[in-house]
Formats: sequence, structure tokens, C-alpha cells
Amino acid sequence: MNFKAIRLRKDMSKKILSITLLVLVGLFISSADACAARIKDIASIGGVRDNQLIGYGLVVGLAGTGDTIKNGFTKETLANILTRQGLSMKDKDLKSNNVASVIVTAKLPPFAKIGSKIDVEVSSIGDAKSLQGGTLLMTALKGADNEVYAVAQGPITLGGFAASGAAGGGISKNHTTVGRITNGAFVEKELKYDFENNRTLMVNLYQSDFTTSTRLAAAINGSLKDANAKLVDSSSVIVSLKESYQGSLVRLVSVIENLEVPVDSAAVIVMNEKTGTVVMGEKVRISTVAVAHGNLSIEIKEEKKVSQPLPFAPRTPAGSTPENVGGTIVAPGGQTVVTPESKVSAAEEKKQLLLVPMGVTIQDVVRALNAIGVTPRDLITILQTIKAAGALQADLRII
Repeated sequence: MNFKAIRLRKDMSKKILSITLLVLVGLFISSADACAARIKDIASIGGVRDNQLIGYGLVVGLAGTGDTIKNGFTKETLANILTRQGLSMKDKDLKSNNVASVIVTAKLPPFAKIGSKIDVEVSSIGDAKSLQGGTLLMTALKGADNEVYAVAQGPITLGGFAASGAAGGGISKNHTTVGRITNGAFVEKELKYDFENNRTLMVNLYQSDFTTSTRLAAAINGSLKDANAKLVDSSSVIVSLKESYQGSLVRLVSVIENLEVPVDSAAVIVMNEKTGTVVMGEKVRISTVAVAHGNLSIEIKEEKKVSQPLPFAPRTPAGSTPENVGGTIVAPGGQTVVTPESKVSAAEEKKQLLLVPMGVTIQDVVRALNAIGVTPRDLITILQTIKAAGALQADLRII
């Protein structure tokens, strides 16, 4: 007996087993990481959000594509601006159509400081044809409390164009009555935040889920010793700082938002009947079910047969009817006869009955339904029918 060969085989078996275990552990870790996400990507910190701003302004410099001056508020706004510049506009008729009334909107980000710049959106509210080449005059942007937080001004950039000739017609691309001014507004007032003095933080999930919120609290408690995370509900976790914590709250938030949490999601199928779009989650399951889908198509053809008289045929009296000779309509002498004829046919597609086994994954469901040649719109009907039969373990949402 060759003991050396036996020992060598045992050593090889141990190495193969070790390599297999390492591969399995690596696959497990990679699959766990694949479904994990940073807290900053799935949740927000309570109280840290954007604020909406809005204002009314005037765009000038348009090449005859602005509001007609008959537009009352545009005329009044222009007259008020010119009056503030020292021009008397009494008893003067304004006829220019190079101006347009607009609504200016913007988002004030959290912790924005005085003097920082933000982008603004400019939208026409009159009968202007295009804002191309226009410049927004100084416009105050107010918040929900009617306080001015920013002031906007500058040339407008459009994502399209419009051109037309004097005889009418023309060409256009995209929407020309909505524009954007990058860094077009200066922040004039800051929002008050007492962030550094807080001893509690609220972490709010974008998508409510009890499993994900539980994992989020566990991840924070397992990584931070000076903080205690407690569940509030399916979308919120409150983080309280202990007395032993002496660091910066901003640094703590930076640590929290970069923690990775395994995200759980419900089994959902979203269908858009207008576009025929179907989106399925990975956890959609289906019970054993047999599917057969066929379309009934009815085709109707309308034809008109014309019977032309022979040359130099004698003309028959008015009111004479055509004759049927051997199945062919023959017109009376000297007359042209038009006879309508309809053909109706019906055909039904014959699809084989397809058996979908129980517990299959979404990939198997799609592969099985594609096997019977269904279109996205057919897929919507099939899924609705399977759901009605109680064989679909997923939430069916139609938008």
C-alpha cells in the first residue's frame, strides 16, 4: 500500500475543500454587498431639506416672440419698471412685443449661505411664443413665509429653438417657453438651523419598510458606541446621542450616512397601460398555473367594383338596373355602375396551454411568458388574470 499517495490525496482533498469554502463565502459576501446600500442613498436626515422659492418677473430682449402688449399684466409690469427708472409712462401707448411675463422658481438648498448661487427655472405665463434670446430682469424670489430669500437675473438658456417665416409655418424643437438660468440667483437670506446643538437625529427612509428600518437601526447601533438608534415606525429611526459623545454632530452624520444597510423590498409589479411598460421586482413569485393566451382578430374589407359600358353602347333610359350575368355585374348600355362589396373574415390565434410551475423566479416567469409570444400589452392582461386567480404573490400596481 502506497501511504505517500494516500497522504497526497488527503492533502489535495483538504485544499479543494478549503478553496470551495472560500469561494462560497466570497459568493455569499458579494451577494450580501450587492443588495446593500448606503444610508444616504435610501434615507434623509430629518429637517435637512430643500425649500421652494417663487417669484414673478419680466423677460426682455425677445425678437418679436413675447407677449402681445394687449396682455394687461405684462403692460402694467413694464410700465411700473420704466416708472421706477425715472420715465413717465402716463398717457403713453406701449406696443412692443419683445417682453414676456414669467414665473421664476428655484430650490433653496439646506445650509445655503448669503452670496451663494442657485439655479432658477423661468416659465412664460402669457401668450409669448418663445423666450429664446431673452434676459430676465431682477426678480425677487420668496418662500412660503413671504420672505425674500434670493434675487434672480440673467440671460435665459433654452433646450430648443423655434423659427418661422412671414408666410406662416416653421420649425421648432423641444419647449421654447420654459428656460433655465444656471447660477442665476444670489441667496440673500439664510435659513436658521440649530443643527450642531441637537442631541437627536431622525433618519427617514425614502421607501417605508419595517425590515429595512430594523436593519438600519441595527447597523447604527453596531457601528456607533456613543449613539443609540431606536425604531419609530416603518420609515423613521431616531438616533440619540449619549452623554459620553464629545465629537461634532456633522462628523457623526457623515459616519451614519455612509453605513451600508441591506435593503429589503416588497414584491411589486408596476404596469403602465398607456405605454405598455411592465416593471417587475426581483421577489415576484407565482404559484402553479396554466396560461393560454390568444387574440381574436376580425377583418373587414370594403371594395367598390366599377362596371364600365362598352364603347358606342346605346344609352338606356334612366332608372335601369344593372344585370348579373354569370356572377358578374353588367351595366346597362351607356351607363357606369359602382357596386360596393364587403368581405368579413375572423381568425383566432391558437396558443398552446403553458404550465408555469410553482415558486419560480421573475426570470422564469418572463422566460415562460415569452415562450408563448406575448407582447407587453398582452403581458399586462395575463398578469391581471393571474392575479385575479390568486396565483400571483405580488402587489399589482397600474399607473
